[in-house]
Amino acid sequence: MPLTQEQRKQFKAIGHHLKPVLMIAENGLSEGVMAELDRALNDHELIKIQVRVAEREDRRAIIEALCTAGSCELVQSIGKVALVYRKNPKPNRNLSNISRNAG
Repeated sequence: MPLTQEQRKQFKAIGHHLKPVLMIAENGLSEGVMAELDRALNDHELIKIQVRVAEREDRRAIIEALCTAGSCELVQSIGKVALVYRKNPKPNRNLSNISRNAG
């Protein structure tokens, strides 16, 4: 389900203070990267990803592939950093960036 403008605005505000939890370099989307993406999205729901690839088009392609493979929504992409979100039906209130920053 696509995010509403209000959700995007809220997630951008929360994401502003987050540090990247996943870094992708020239090797691209390996099995390890995908496993870590899945774990991070299950735990935190909203995460920052740093894509250390020089070419803008390559970064965009990697982020699109990542969102498709990880079943997550791109909230924002600025430079080499992407903010992605995937709802967890049973979030851990201590780990979820959404639950911790709600209110």
